[in-house]
Amino acid sequence: MKQMTFADAEYAGKRKQTRKVLFLIEMDQVVPWKGLIALIEPHYPKGEGGRPAYPLMAMLRIHLMQNWFGYSDPAMEEALYETTILRQFAGLSLERIPDETPSLKFRRLLEKHELAAASSRI
Repeated sequence: MKQMTFADAEYAGKRKQTRKVLFLIEMDQVVPWKGLIALIEPHYPKGEGGRPAYPLMAMLRIHLMQNWFGYSDPAMEEALYETTILRQFAGLSLERIPDETPSLKFRRLLEKHELAAASSRI
Protein backbone atom coordinates (compact mmCIF):
# COMPACT_ATOMS: atom_id res chain seq x y z
CA MET A 1 0.00 0.00 0.00
CA LYS A 2 1.18 3.49 -0.82
CA GLN A 3 2.08 5.82 2.03
CA MET A 4 -0.37 8.64 2.67
CA THR A 5 0.96 12.11 1.87
CA PHE A 6 0.51 15.11 4.15
CA ALA A 7 -2.10 16.49 1.74
CA ASP A 8 -4.01 13.19 1.80
CA ALA A 9 -3.85 13.11 5.59
CA GLU A 10 -5.15 16.67 5.79
CA TYR A 11 -7.96 15.90 3.36
CA ALA A 12 -8.91 12.71 5.22
CA GLY A 13 -9.58 14.83 8.32
CA LYS A 14 -12.14 17.02 6.55
CA ARG A 15 -15.71 16.55 7.70
CA LYS A 16 -17.75 18.71 5.33
CA GLN A 17 -18.32 17.54 1.78
CA THR A 18 -18.33 20.53 -0.55
CA ARG A 19 -20.57 20.80 -3.60
CA LYS A 20 -17.60 19.91 -5.80
CA VAL A 21 -16.94 16.77 -3.76
CA LEU A 22 -20.61 15.76 -3.91
CA PHE A 23 -20.70 16.45 -7.65
CA LEU A 24 -17.62 14.28 -8.27
CA ILE A 25 -19.06 11.47 -6.13
CA GLU A 26 -22.25 11.59 -8.19
CA MET A 27 -20.36 11.70 -11.51
CA ASP A 28 -18.25 8.74 -10.42
CA GLN A 29 -21.46 6.76 -10.07
CA VAL A 30 -23.42 7.93 -13.13
CA VAL A 31 -20.81 8.30 -15.89
CA PRO A 32 -20.69 5.16 -18.06
CA TRP A 33 -16.94 4.68 -17.55
CA LYS A 34 -16.68 1.21 -19.07
CA GLY A 35 -18.54 2.28 -22.21
CA LEU A 36 -16.42 5.39 -22.71
CA ILE A 37 -13.19 3.47 -22.12
CA ALA A 38 -14.29 0.84 -24.65
CA LEU A 39 -14.87 3.58 -27.26
CA ILE A 40 -11.54 5.32 -26.68
CA GLU A 41 -9.16 2.45 -25.88
CA PRO A 42 -8.63 1.22 -29.47
CA HIS A 43 -7.30 4.69 -30.38
CA TYR A 44 -5.35 5.44 -27.19
CA PRO A 45 -1.54 5.22 -27.45
CA LYS A 46 0.08 2.41 -25.51
CA GLY A 47 3.17 4.46 -24.63
CA GLU A 48 5.55 2.11 -26.40
CA GLY A 49 8.94 3.43 -27.42
CA GLY A 50 9.04 6.39 -25.11
CA ARG A 51 7.61 7.78 -21.93
CA PRO A 52 4.78 5.59 -20.60
CA ALA A 53 1.32 6.91 -21.37
CA TYR A 54 -0.87 8.09 -18.52
CA PRO A 55 -3.67 5.66 -17.70
CA LEU A 56 -6.63 6.11 -20.03
CA MET A 57 -9.07 6.34 -17.11
CA ALA A 58 -7.04 9.18 -15.57
CA MET A 59 -6.94 11.12 -18.84
CA LEU A 60 -10.68 10.63 -19.40
CA ARG A 61 -11.46 11.85 -15.89
CA ILE A 62 -9.17 14.87 -16.35
CA HIS A 63 -10.85 15.67 -19.67
CA LEU A 64 -14.31 15.51 -18.12
CA MET A 65 -13.27 17.68 -15.17
CA GLN A 66 -11.97 20.26 -17.65
CA ASN A 67 -15.39 20.27 -19.32
CA TRP A 68 -17.36 20.37 -16.06
CA PHE A 69 -15.30 23.03 -14.30
CA GLY A 70 -14.01 25.06 -17.27
CA TYR A 71 -10.30 24.45 -16.69
CA SER A 72 -7.82 25.20 -19.47
CA ASP A 73 -4.98 22.70 -19.90
CA PRO A 74 -2.50 24.73 -17.79
CA ALA A 75 -5.17 25.50 -15.17
CA MET A 76 -6.07 21.80 -14.92
CA GLU A 77 -2.44 20.91 -14.25
CA GLU A 78 -2.29 23.49 -11.45
CA ALA A 79 -5.62 22.34 -10.02
CA LEU A 80 -4.39 18.75 -9.90
CA TYR A 81 -1.36 19.88 -7.90
CA GLU A 82 -3.41 22.08 -5.57
CA THR A 83 -6.65 20.15 -5.04
CA THR A 84 -6.65 16.73 -3.45
CA ILE A 85 -10.20 15.79 -4.47
CA LEU A 86 -9.41 16.39 -8.16
CA ARG A 87 -6.29 14.21 -7.93
CA GLN A 88 -8.26 11.49 -6.16
CA PHE A 89 -11.04 11.61 -8.75
CA ALA A 90 -8.45 11.26 -11.53
CA GLY A 91 -6.69 8.46 -9.66
CA LEU A 92 -3.37 10.30 -9.61
CA SER A 93 -0.73 11.06 -7.02
CA LEU A 94 1.49 14.11 -6.74
CA GLU A 95 4.39 12.08 -8.10
CA ARG A 96 3.00 11.93 -11.63
CA ILE A 97 0.66 14.76 -12.67
CA PRO A 98 0.25 15.29 -16.42
CA ASP A 99 1.25 18.71 -17.69
CA GLU A 100 -0.81 20.49 -20.33
CA THR A 101 0.56 18.48 -23.29
CA PRO A 102 -1.08 15.11 -22.51
CA SER A 103 -4.41 16.88 -21.95
CA LEU A 104 -4.13 18.61 -25.32
CA LYS A 105 -3.14 15.37 -27.07
CA PHE A 106 -6.03 13.51 -25.42
CA ARG A 107 -8.56 16.14 -26.54
CA ARG A 108 -7.14 16.03 -30.10
CA LEU A 109 -7.35 12.23 -30.09
CA LEU A 110 -11.04 12.44 -29.14
CA GLU A 111 -11.68 15.01 -31.87
CA LYS A 112 -9.73 13.08 -34.51
CA HIS A 113 -11.74 9.91 -33.94
CA GLU A 114 -15.01 11.81 -33.46
CA LEU A 115 -15.29 10.72 -29.83
CA ALA A 116 -15.46 14.21 -28.32
CA ALA A 117 -19.24 14.33 -28.74
CA ALA A 118 -19.65 11.24 -26.55
CA SER A 119 -17.71 12.83 -23.70
CA SER A 120 -19.33 16.26 -24.06
CA ARG A 121 -22.81 14.83 -23.50
CA ILE A 122 -21.84 13.90 -19.96
